[in-house]
Amino acid sequence: MAVNIIEVQDDATLKKFVEFNIHLYKGNPFHVPGLVMDELLTLNRKKNPAFEFCEAIYFLAYRDGKIEGRIAGIINHRANETWNQKYARFSFVDFIDDAEVADALFNAVERWAVEKGMNGIQGPLGFTDLDHEGLLVFGFDRLGTMATAYSYPYYMKHIERLGYVKDQDWNEFLITIPKEIPERYARIAQIVLQKYDLKIKKFKRTYEIWPYARRIFGLWNESYRTIYGYSALSDKQIDYYIKMYIPMLRLEQITLIVRNEDDSVIGIGITLPSLSKALQKAKGRLLPFGWFHLLRALYGGKKEVVDLYIIGVHPDYQNKGVNALMFYDLIPIFNKIGYKYAESNPELEINIKMQSQWDSFEREHIKTRRAYIKHL
Repeated sequence: MAVNIIEVQDDATLKKFVEFNIHLYKGNPFHVPGLVMDELLTLNRKKNPAFEFCEAIYFLAYRDGKIEGRIAGIINHRANETWNQKYARFSFVDFIDDAEVADALFNAVERWAVEKGMNGIQGPLGFTDLDHEGLLVFGFDRLGTMATAYSYPYYMKHIERLGYVKDQDWNEFLITIPKEIPERYARIAQIVLQKYDLKIKKFKRTYEIWPYARRIFGLWNESYRTIYGYSALSDKQIDYYIKMYIPMLRLEQITLIVRNEDDSVIGIGITLPSLSKALQKAKGRLLPFGWFHLLRALYGGKKEVVDLYIIGVHPDYQNKGVNALMFYDLIPIFNKIGYKYAESNPELEINIKMQSQWDSFEREHIKTRRAYIKHL
């Protein structure tokens, strides 16, 4: 039977688009499914504020009445203006190990990109840096995280066969948490606090963090604005992410570095207990028991791994030891909770400054993700 490509144009089909990922990886011990409700929100043109400057299209591949693949095409006009390019992005890509299916999906999204006046396509990349980025190309036997997407090894084979080449790689590390603060970090922390008149800001109640929420994302814009593919978050996007993420944070695992002079945020460290196994048990849904697994992972039970979601420093304070303040604060907290390991978010392989911060720790390079590019 021939492969039939269908554009997603209604809510019922969009739900099938989201759920295909869960069906394809059913029983895979390394795949971490996202929550269906969150992904539907991300793809909703009326609810995701990224559509102020993005446009998108979603395709499903059918054969003999059965879904065998999916792909999204995205054009982030703000990113294109920032980087002086005319690129589309492919995202939310999943398919069975079949050349006809892969060809049909990528041909569809490439035709759409050309029709929109684009001369290249990159991916996997989402609407923003807070969406999943990169195709897994190393570390297929490692459990994924909430912030990343798993992919079978054959994806790489088909994508490269279609003429896509490496654009950028991200590396992920598993860091052994030391029992004591490394002497180097303790010494640097004390010097930096005094030299730059800084303080470590902590929170005991959720309402205390709300006045800092917009400043946190403002710092995100400042510290990541020169990073590959980045486009600045709008005010509406910042409000959207504040409502989405702030309520789920564990307050003791948030570290802000602020200036005494004006209380401005110049460093952020946001970490969470690994939610990977809880999300596997939830199978993409909060009901009937998904919420229980997630709450238990956040606040109860034995915890071994902490995920390092955001580590950011204002450009004016980079390379001045501010990162040491965050680890100076967090390492004792991690030990008190009982964490043995910390898993980094994907870090660009060319970002040597970011990766060098792990030099004082025992670490293992466990995964690599790749963004591909093809000129059209």
